[in-house]
Amino acid sequence: MNKETKKIRSFTDLNVWKEAHQLALMVYKVTEDFPKKEIFGLTSQIRRAAVSITSNIAEGFSRQSYKEKIHFYYIAQGSNTELQSQLLIAKDIHYATLEEFNKLAKQSIKVHKLLNGLIKKSKSILNS
Repeated sequence: MNKETKKIRSFTDLNVWKEAHQLALMVYKVTEDFPKKEIFGLTSQIRRAAVSITSNIAEGFSRQSYKEKIHFYYIAQGSNTELQSQLLIAKDIHYATLEEFNKLAKQSIKVHKLLNGLIKKSKSILNS
């Protein structure tokens, strides 16, 4: 079986989950250097938003109806946007360098586009 016809059997097979997982790992790495006073503040918020993206993609994947799937994919999209906002704050208060911010922002945009595609595809199946 070639790569193009590989059946998606798990949420971990979804490209969007793989990219969101990469984003979460990147977030954890960058936030390791945030001030310790932020461990229960911005560090925690940013990490929770990043983890929420992958968690909601996984939960949506396991739902039986496309209406439910789409609901969780939209929550993941909201968490991604929340993360983008928090990353801007981290950059502006100099907790993250411009280079770190740019890498995270680029990955977040990639996740956003892939989620939009997954939502669009799920809606087309729901409405067919």
